[in-house]
Amino acid sequence: MPLFSRNKPSAASHSAAGPTAAAQPAAPAPEVVPPGMQLATCGGGCFWCLEAVFEQLRGVQKVVSGYSGGHKANPTYHEVCDETTGHAEVVQLTFDPKAVTYKQLLEVFFTIHDPTTLNRQGPDRGTSYRSAIYYRTPAEKAAIDEVIAWVQREKLYSDPIVTEVAALKAFYPAEDYHQGYFRNNPYQPYCQVIVAPKVGKVRSKFISMLKA
Repeated sequence: MPLFSRNKPSAASHSAAGPTAAAQPAAPAPEVVPPGMQLATCGGGCFWCLEAVFEQLRGVQKVVSGYSGGHKANPTYHEVCDETTGHAEVVQLTFDPKAVTYKQLLEVFFTIHDPTTLNRQGPDRGTSYRSAIYYRTPAEKAAIDEVIAWVQREKLYSDPIVTEVAALKAFYPAEDYHQGYFRNNPYQPYCQVIVAPKVGKVRSKFISMLKA
C-alpha cells in the first residue's frame, strides 16, 4: 500500500480522536435547497480533498462529504472502502449561482483531480475513488458535456476522460468525523501531503474565484 493511501484505513487512523466503531452516516433526507441556491454532487478521489478545495470558492455556501452512485442505502465509510456498496466518495455543494456558476465549479473540478485515471486518484485506489459527476437536471448534464468537451479540446490531459456521468439517485452524508476534515486536522500526514497541495493549486489557479 502506498505510504499515504487511505485504502481500508483503520478507525484509529482518521484523526487524533478517531471515530468510534458505532459511528454511522446520516440517512438521506429530502433535498431542501435554500432559496436562490443550487446543489452539485461530484467525486474525484478522497472527499477530504474536494471538500477542502470547494470551501475556498466564493458562492459556495456549504460542502458536505458523503457517498453516491451505489446500490446500498445508508452505507458506512468502511463498507464503501471495502468496495461492497458501489458508492463513490463525493461532495455535495450548496452554491449561489449568481456568485459562481455550475460550469465554473466543473472547471475547477476537472483541474484539481485527474479525470483520466480509472478508479484511482494518486495513492488512493478502488471504485470508491472514481471520478464522477451526478446531475439533477438536463441542463446540468448539458453543462457537464460542454465542460468535458472543453477539457478535451484544450488537451488538458493526454489520456481520455473516464469520469462517470450519471443521474443522481441518492446522496448519503458521511459520518461526522469526515466533515471539515482538513480544517480540523491540517497536520495529519495525509492532509499535509495530499490535501494541502490541492488547496494550494486552486488558490493559485483560481484567484478570482476565491472567497474574500
